[in-house]
Amino acid sequence: MTGMALALAGCGAADDGAQSETMAASIDAAAPTADRAESAADAGTSPIAVSLPQIAYVYDYGFRLASDAIAPLQMRHADLCEAQGPSICRIIDMRQHGMEGDYAGGSLTLSVAASRARAFGTQLSQMAEGSGGEQISSTISGEDLSKRIVDTEARLRARTVLRDRLLEVLQTRRGTVRELVEAERSVAQVNEEIDQAQSWLAEMKGHVAFSRVSITYSSGAPVSGGFTAPVRAALASISGILGVIVAGLITLATIALPLGLIGWLGWLTVRLLMRWRAASSAAKSHSSSVISD
Repeated sequence: MTGMALALAGCGAADDGAQSETMAASIDAAAPTADRAESAADAGTSPIAVSLPQIAYVYDYGFRLASDAIAPLQMRHADLCEAQGPSICRIIDMRQHGMEGDYAGGSLTLSVAASRARAFGTQLSQMAEGSGGEQISSTISGEDLSKRIVDTEARLRARTVLRDRLLEVLQTRRGTVRELVEAERSVAQVNEEIDQAQSWLAEMKGHVAFSRVSITYSSGAPVSGGFTAPVRAALASISGILGVIVAGLITLATIALPLGLIGWLGWLTVRLLMRWRAASSAAKSHSSSVISD
Protein backbone atom coordinates (compact mmCIF):
# COMPACT_ATOMS: atom_id res chain seq x y z
CA MET A 1 0.00 0.00 0.00
CA THR A 2 1.33 3.40 -0.93
CA GLY A 3 2.02 6.11 1.64
CA MET A 4 -1.12 8.03 0.58
CA ALA A 5 -3.31 4.94 1.00
CA LEU A 6 -1.86 4.22 4.46
CA ALA A 7 -2.53 7.82 5.54
CA LEU A 8 -6.10 7.63 4.28
CA ALA A 9 -6.77 4.22 5.82
CA GLY A 10 -5.44 5.33 9.20
CA CYS A 11 -7.83 8.26 9.37
CA GLY A 12 -10.60 6.07 10.86
CA ALA A 13 -8.86 5.89 14.23
CA ALA A 14 -10.09 9.42 15.00
CA ASP A 15 -13.67 10.62 15.07
CA ASP A 16 -15.66 11.22 11.85
CA GLY A 17 -14.99 14.97 11.83
CA ALA A 18 -11.21 14.54 12.18
CA GLN A 19 -11.29 11.77 9.57
CA SER A 20 -12.98 14.02 7.01
CA GLU A 21 -10.50 16.83 7.61
CA THR A 22 -7.52 14.46 7.20
CA MET A 23 -8.97 13.04 3.98
CA ALA A 24 -9.62 16.51 2.58
CA ALA A 25 -6.09 17.66 3.44
CA SER A 26 -4.53 14.63 1.75
CA ILE A 27 -6.58 15.03 -1.40
CA ASP A 28 -5.99 18.80 -1.55
CA ALA A 29 -2.24 18.15 -1.39
CA ALA A 30 -2.36 15.53 -4.14
CA ALA A 31 -4.85 17.25 -6.45
CA PRO A 32 -2.48 19.97 -7.80
CA THR A 33 -0.04 17.27 -9.00
CA ALA A 34 -2.75 15.47 -10.96
CA ASP A 35 -4.06 18.76 -12.34
CA ARG A 36 -0.55 19.75 -13.51
CA ALA A 37 -0.05 16.40 -15.20
CA GLU A 38 -3.38 16.69 -17.00
CA SER A 39 -2.61 20.27 -18.04
CA ALA A 40 0.80 19.24 -19.37
CA ALA A 41 -0.77 16.49 -21.44
CA ASP A 42 -3.28 18.88 -22.97
CA ALA A 43 -0.91 21.83 -23.44
CA GLY A 44 -0.91 23.21 -26.95
CA THR A 45 -3.93 21.14 -27.99
CA SER A 46 -6.86 22.69 -26.07
CA PRO A 47 -7.87 26.35 -25.70
CA ILE A 48 -8.00 27.93 -22.26
CA ALA A 49 -11.43 27.27 -20.75
CA VAL A 50 -13.34 30.39 -19.85
CA SER A 51 -15.94 29.98 -17.12
CA LEU A 52 -19.12 31.93 -17.86
CA PRO A 53 -21.11 33.41 -14.96
CA GLN A 54 -23.68 30.98 -13.58
CA ILE A 55 -26.61 33.25 -12.68
CA ALA A 56 -30.03 32.10 -11.49
CA TYR A 57 -32.65 34.64 -12.58
CA VAL A 58 -36.06 35.32 -11.04
CA TYR A 59 -38.74 37.25 -12.96
CA ASP A 60 -41.70 38.82 -11.15
CA TYR A 61 -44.69 40.26 -13.02
CA GLY A 62 -47.85 41.88 -11.65
CA PHE A 63 -51.05 42.47 -13.62
CA ARG A 64 -54.25 44.31 -12.71
CA LEU A 65 -57.52 43.52 -14.48
CA ALA A 66 -61.23 42.93 -13.83
CA SER A 67 -62.02 40.29 -11.26
CA ASP A 68 -63.96 38.13 -13.70
CA ALA A 69 -61.03 38.21 -16.15
CA ILE A 70 -58.40 36.94 -13.73
CA ALA A 71 -59.19 33.22 -13.95
CA PRO A 72 -59.38 33.15 -17.79
CA LEU A 73 -56.07 35.03 -18.12
CA GLN A 74 -54.44 32.78 -15.56
CA MET A 75 -55.56 29.71 -17.51
CA ARG A 76 -54.29 31.22 -20.77
CA HIS A 77 -50.88 31.82 -19.20
CA ALA A 78 -50.83 28.24 -17.91
CA ASP A 79 -51.85 26.90 -21.32
CA LEU A 80 -49.07 28.96 -22.93
CA CYS A 81 -46.57 27.33 -20.58
CA GLU A 82 -47.82 23.81 -21.24
CA ALA A 83 -47.77 24.42 -25.00
CA GLN A 84 -44.00 25.04 -24.80
CA GLY A 85 -43.39 21.55 -23.44
CA PRO A 86 -41.69 20.45 -20.18
CA SER A 87 -38.24 21.08 -21.64
CA ILE A 88 -39.07 24.81 -21.93
CA CYS A 89 -41.73 25.60 -19.29
CA ARG A 90 -43.18 23.89 -16.24
CA ILE A 91 -46.02 24.92 -13.92
CA ILE A 92 -44.86 25.00 -10.30
CA ASP A 93 -47.80 26.59 -8.46
CA MET A 94 -51.21 28.08 -9.33
CA ARG A 95 -53.59 29.79 -6.87
CA GLN A 96 -56.76 31.88 -6.85
CA HIS A 97 -58.52 33.72 -4.02
CA GLY A 98 -61.55 35.96 -3.52
CA MET A 99 -63.04 35.17 -6.91
CA GLU A 100 -66.66 35.82 -5.79
CA GLY A 101 -66.42 39.54 -4.97
CA ASP A 102 -65.27 42.70 -6.68
CA TYR A 103 -61.76 42.25 -5.35
CA ALA A 104 -60.00 39.08 -6.43
CA GLY A 105 -56.48 37.86 -6.97
CA GLY A 106 -54.34 34.95 -7.98
CA SER A 107 -50.79 33.81 -8.58
CA LEU A 108 -48.95 31.57 -10.99
CA THR A 109 -45.38 30.31 -10.60
CA LEU A 110 -43.54 28.87 -13.60
CA SER A 111 -40.11 27.44 -14.30
CA VAL A 112 -38.96 28.61 -17.73
CA ALA A 113 -35.79 27.82 -19.65
CA ALA A 114 -33.35 30.66 -18.99
CA SER A 115 -32.81 31.36 -22.69
CA ARG A 116 -36.56 31.87 -23.21
CA ALA A 117 -37.53 33.58 -19.96
CA ARG A 118 -37.50 37.23 -21.13
CA ALA A 119 -39.34 36.50 -24.37
CA PHE A 120 -41.86 34.48 -22.39
CA GLY A 121 -42.44 37.46 -20.09
CA THR A 122 -43.18 39.63 -23.13
CA GLN A 123 -45.82 37.13 -24.25
CA LEU A 124 -47.40 37.19 -20.79
CA SER A 125 -47.70 40.98 -20.93
CA GLN A 126 -49.21 40.93 -24.41
CA MET A 127 -51.83 38.39 -23.36
CA ALA A 128 -52.70 40.48 -20.28
CA GLU A 129 -53.18 43.60 -22.42
CA GLY A 130 -55.39 41.60 -24.77
CA SER A 131 -57.61 40.72 -21.81
CA GLY A 132 -58.03 44.37 -20.82
CA GLY A 133 -55.42 44.27 -18.07
CA GLU A 134 -52.37 46.36 -17.35
CA GLN A 135 -48.91 45.53 -16.07
CA ILE A 136 -48.34 47.18 -12.71
CA SER A 137 -44.98 45.69 -11.74
CA SER A 138 -41.97 44.00 -13.31
CA THR A 139 -38.83 42.86 -11.53
CA ILE A 140 -35.78 40.89 -12.64
CA SER A 141 -33.32 39.67 -10.02
CA GLY A 142 -30.40 37.29 -10.23
CA GLU A 143 -28.08 35.35 -7.96
CA ASP A 144 -24.56 34.50 -9.10
CA LEU A 145 -23.95 30.83 -8.29
CA SER A 146 -20.61 30.61 -10.09
CA LYS A 147 -18.41 30.32 -6.99
CA ARG A 148 -20.71 27.83 -5.28
CA ILE A 149 -20.87 25.66 -8.39
CA VAL A 150 -17.08 25.73 -8.87
CA ASP A 151 -16.47 24.95 -5.21
CA THR A 152 -18.95 22.07 -5.27
CA GLU A 153 -17.44 20.64 -8.45
CA ALA A 154 -13.94 20.82 -6.90
CA ARG A 155 -15.17 19.10 -3.75
CA LEU A 156 -16.88 16.45 -5.87
CA ARG A 157 -13.68 15.76 -7.85
CA ALA A 158 -11.62 15.54 -4.67
CA ARG A 159 -14.03 13.11 -3.02
CA THR A 160 -14.16 11.00 -6.20
CA VAL A 161 -10.35 10.69 -6.23
CA LEU A 162 -10.39 9.82 -2.54
CA ARG A 163 -13.01 7.13 -3.09
CA ASP A 164 -11.05 5.59 -5.98
CA ARG A 165 -7.90 5.37 -3.87
CA LEU A 166 -9.75 3.80 -0.97
CA LEU A 167 -11.29 1.26 -3.33
CA GLU A 168 -7.82 0.48 -4.64
CA VAL A 169 -6.73 -0.25 -1.07
CA LEU A 170 -9.64 -2.66 -0.63
CA GLN A 171 -9.02 -4.37 -3.98
CA THR A 172 -5.31 -4.97 -3.36
CA ARG A 173 -6.04 -6.27 0.17
CA ARG A 174 -2.81 -4.78 1.45
CA GLY A 175 -2.55 -3.83 5.08
CA THR A 176 -3.92 -5.11 8.33
CA VAL A 177 -7.52 -6.11 8.99
CA ARG A 178 -8.04 -2.90 10.95
CA GLU A 179 -6.81 -0.79 8.05
CA LEU A 180 -9.13 -2.58 5.63
CA VAL A 181 -12.13 -2.10 7.94
CA GLU A 182 -11.33 1.59 8.30
CA ALA A 183 -11.00 1.86 4.53
CA GLU A 184 -14.48 0.34 4.10
CA ARG A 185 -15.92 2.83 6.58
CA SER A 186 -14.17 5.68 4.78
CA VAL A 187 -15.58 4.55 1.41
CA ALA A 188 -19.13 4.61 2.81
CA GLN A 189 -18.64 8.10 4.25
CA VAL A 190 -17.05 9.45 1.06
CA ASN A 191 -19.86 7.98 -1.07
CA GLU A 192 -22.37 9.83 1.13
CA GLU A 193 -20.46 13.09 0.65
CA ILE A 194 -20.33 12.50 -3.12
CA ASP A 195 -24.11 11.93 -3.29
CA GLN A 196 -24.72 15.10 -1.30
CA ALA A 197 -22.40 17.16 -3.49
CA GLN A 198 -24.01 15.79 -6.65
CA SER A 199 -27.45 16.73 -5.30
CA TRP A 200 -26.34 20.28 -4.49
CA LEU A 201 -24.68 20.64 -7.88
CA ALA A 202 -27.75 19.39 -9.75
CA GLU A 203 -30.00 21.78 -7.81
CA MET A 204 -27.81 24.82 -8.48
CA LYS A 205 -27.43 23.99 -12.16
CA GLY A 206 -31.21 23.54 -12.35
CA HIS A 207 -31.70 27.07 -10.97
CA VAL A 208 -29.32 28.39 -13.63
CA ALA A 209 -30.86 26.45 -16.50
CA PHE A 210 -34.47 27.30 -15.55
CA SER A 211 -35.53 30.74 -14.36
CA ARG A 212 -38.43 31.16 -11.96
CA VAL A 213 -41.26 33.31 -13.29
CA SER A 214 -43.75 34.53 -10.66
CA ILE A 215 -46.99 36.17 -11.82
CA THR A 216 -49.53 37.90 -9.57
CA TYR A 217 -53.02 38.97 -10.58
CA SER A 218 -55.18 41.56 -8.80
CA SER A 219 -58.40 43.43 -9.48
CA GLY A 220 -59.63 46.93 -8.60
CA ALA A 221 -57.82 50.22 -8.76
CA PRO A 222 -56.16 51.73 -5.68
CA VAL A 223 -58.36 54.17 -3.76
CA SER A 224 -57.52 57.77 -4.63
CA GLY A 225 -57.93 60.79 -2.41
CA GLY A 226 -60.42 63.62 -2.78
CA PHE A 227 -63.91 64.50 -1.66
CA THR A 228 -65.59 61.41 -3.12
CA ALA A 229 -63.17 58.89 -1.63
CA PRO A 230 -64.86 58.74 1.81
CA VAL A 231 -68.28 58.58 0.10
CA ARG A 232 -67.19 55.62 -2.01
CA ALA A 233 -65.73 53.94 1.02
CA ALA A 234 -68.97 54.47 2.98
CA LEU A 235 -71.11 53.10 0.14
CA ALA A 236 -68.84 50.13 -0.22
CA SER A 237 -69.13 49.39 3.50
CA ILE A 238 -72.96 49.53 3.61
CA SER A 239 -73.37 45.85 2.79
CA GLY A 240 -70.83 44.94 5.44
CA ILE A 241 -72.58 47.09 8.07
CA LEU A 242 -75.98 45.58 7.21
CA GLY A 243 -74.48 42.14 7.44
CA VAL A 244 -73.10 42.89 10.90
CA ILE A 245 -76.51 44.21 12.05
CA VAL A 246 -78.37 41.17 10.74
CA ALA A 247 -75.80 38.87 12.32
CA GLY A 248 -76.26 40.68 15.65
CA LEU A 249 -80.04 40.36 15.44
CA ILE A 250 -79.74 36.64 14.72
CA THR A 251 -77.43 36.23 17.70
CA LEU A 252 -79.82 38.15 19.97
CA ALA A 253 -82.76 36.09 18.72
CA THR A 254 -80.85 32.89 19.35
CA ILE A 255 -80.24 33.97 22.94
CA ALA A 256 -83.61 35.69 23.57
CA LEU A 257 -85.93 32.94 22.33
CA PRO A 258 -84.86 30.26 24.83
CA LEU A 259 -84.75 32.81 27.67
CA GLY A 260 -88.20 34.15 26.69
CA LEU A 261 -89.63 30.64 26.57
CA ILE A 262 -88.26 29.87 30.03
CA GLY A 263 -89.65 33.15 31.39
CA TRP A 264 -93.09 32.53 29.87
CA LEU A 265 -93.20 29.03 31.35
CA GLY A 266 -92.25 30.44 34.77
CA TRP A 267 -94.92 33.16 34.56
CA LEU A 268 -97.54 30.60 33.50
CA THR A 269 -96.59 28.34 36.41
CA VAL A 270 -96.93 31.22 38.87
CA ARG A 271 -100.35 32.16 37.47
CA LEU A 272 -101.55 28.60 37.76
CA LEU A 273 -100.35 28.36 41.34
CA MET A 274 -102.07 31.63 42.24
CA ARG A 275 -105.34 30.45 40.69
CA TRP A 276 -105.07 27.14 42.47
CA ARG A 277 -104.48 28.87 45.78
CA ALA A 278 -107.36 31.27 45.18
CA ALA A 279 -109.63 28.34 44.31
CA SER A 280 -108.51 26.48 47.42
CA SER A 281 -109.15 29.52 49.64
CA ALA A 282 -112.60 30.00 48.14
CA ALA A 283 -113.44 26.35 48.67
CA LYS A 284 -112.34 26.51 52.32
CA SER A 285 -114.38 29.67 52.94
CA HIS A 286 -117.46 28.06 51.41
CA SER A 287 -117.04 24.96 53.58
CA SER A 288 -116.69 27.02 56.73
CA SER A 289 -119.87 29.01 56.03
CA VAL A 290 -121.87 25.84 55.36
CA ILE A 291 -120.74 24.32 58.62
CA SER A 292 -121.59 27.41 60.61
CA ASP A 293 -125.07 27.46 59.12
